[in-house]
Amino acid sequence: MNSDLNQGSGGSEPAAGPAAGPALVVGLDAGGTRTRAVLATAADGRVLGEGAAGPGNALTVPLPRLTEHLAEAVARAVPASARGRVVAVAGGFAGATGASEDEPGRLNALSALTAALGPLGITAGRIGISSDIEAAFASAPGTPADGLALVAGTGAVAMRITDRRCTATVDGDGWLLGDDGSGFWIGREAVRAALRMADGRGGATVLAAAVGRALGLPAEVLPGAGSAGPETEGSLAGSGAGDPSYDSPVPPGWWPRPRREAYRMRLLPVVMAGPPTGLARLAPLVAEAAREKDRAAAAILDEAVDRLTDSVRALEPRAGERVVATGGLLGPEGPLSAPLTARLETLGLTLDWVADGCPGAVAFARLLV
Repeated sequence: MNSDLNQGSGGSEPAAGPAAGPALVVGLDAGGTRTRAVLATAADGRVLGEGAAGPGNALTVPLPRLTEHLAEAVARAVPASARGRVVAVAGGFAGATGASEDEPGRLNALSALTAALGPLGITAGRIGISSDIEAAFASAPGTPADGLALVAGTGAVAMRITDRRCTATVDGDGWLLGDDGSGFWIGREAVRAALRMADGRGGATVLAAAVGRALGLPAEVLPGAGSAGPETEGSLAGSGAGDPSYDSPVPPGWWPRPRREAYRMRLLPVVMAGPPTGLARLAPLVAEAAREKDRAAAAILDEAVDRLTDSVRALEPRAGERVVATGGLLGPEGPLSAPLTARLETLGLTLDWVADGCPGAVAFARLLV
């Protein structure tokens, strides 16, 4: 447990009850990977404790497990001695929205959260449900109520937020139909570039070897393995190899056709056996290859920025509007941050990045008091 309220407890927590002290609120950021809970004061939002648990997607996580994860995160954030002082709880959930009372994800989230709080002795009369993106938008400085939100992590979606609720959505259609410019999309393009190099449709790119190593292919089938020639994987970077508009063949003898066939035969089953969104873990390889001046990798990142810009543009932004972004691709070290910021500036837009939706969820909880 991580809470300032635990100081001096001697390792033993008293039973929950109507303890004296300031009123408290809990904010939850329940995403596809993990659930985070934050305990804060209702008066000024000062953070007192934090806790985390497993995934919290209100549509994909079974209700009993969702309830368990919520209870675990809240229990870690709120010591038993303080639970009687919690007056409001608000959660931003992946798969849910606060825009419709009967939306399935919202109903699941409300049911699971109510079931999680009861056994903990938290009887807050005010519970608020929003989407994780609505909460992330509200996490920006000043707790904005109106503007644009952009998420680029494993998936990708853009939203218009009006009065703290989503009123328009672009993409977020999942790996099969959309998520253009996302980590999944970038990882899939890396595999496609590797396959095109292997079958001869595409030019040479360092992504073929990088993808093969990341997916556990044996070294003997990778490009350049055992080559006696002067070429090295690094020599391909920046040479024009890998640019879809530059027909650069694989150097003769450097990756013979039999090894290329073996590469394809081993790569495809590995990719097909895993969850499609697992390809997002290949996105950092593309960023690294682009830094090494590999043209195929740079082209993939450029296209990802184009796709995300198109999503924002589809929301018909007004010059000067705020775009609040979240997701690993757009963070301080994100590979798309700088080029996307520059692209949005041409539309008269500014980009603010937030780490997660916990501050926004706390703000929503405080608004309920």
